[in-house]
Amino acid sequence: MALLESVLVPLNGKMPDFELQDPSGKSYKASAMIGEKDRGLLVVFTCNHCPYALAVWPRVIKMAKYAKGMRVHTLAVNPNIHPDYPEDSAENMKKKIQEWGLDFPYLVDEAQATAKAYKAQCTPDIYLLDREMKLVYHGRIDDSWQDESKVTHEELKEALNNFAAGLPVDRKQNPSMGCSIKWRA
Repeated sequence: MALLESVLVPLNGKMPDFELQDPSGKSYKASAMIGEKDRGLLVVFTCNHCPYALAVWPRVIKMAKYAKGMRVHTLAVNPNIHPDYPEDSAENMKKKIQEWGLDFPYLVDEAQATAKAYKAQCTPDIYLLDREMKLVYHGRIDDSWQDESKVTHEELKEALNNFAAGLPVDRKQNPSMGCSIKWRA
């Protein structure tokens, strides 16, 4: 598994809208997830098998609940739908949705167009968007992907807190890191 860091994406730039389906075929449009009274959207590119993604899935789930309390919705996107990685198949996504009790959409990016449009590189790769789909935060969840008990700085939570309070989000953002996205040829 090739370890990569997320690449620098300019903050405050408008991110592309997208529409993807969950493994059961229900469609979700990113911009539609931001309602009139909502503040923004948390988009997490992730998968079922990467050890980095698996290590932080519980924190992604907690952050999604936390963000929802601040009127920020979450979409998880799996760009690793690839024949060489059956663990990441849509069928296995259904199992993980049940196993993890996800209460936010986990979407299939089979064509990988959304991951490419966002310049996602690894799983997980995390983006916080404002109500106009402008990038507010692109970084890691916290400072210890391996062991949640060793976390000393919850960077995503801090970004969410500042964002929800209308305060500036720290422009110094540490990249997320994880397995490379399994790009199709």
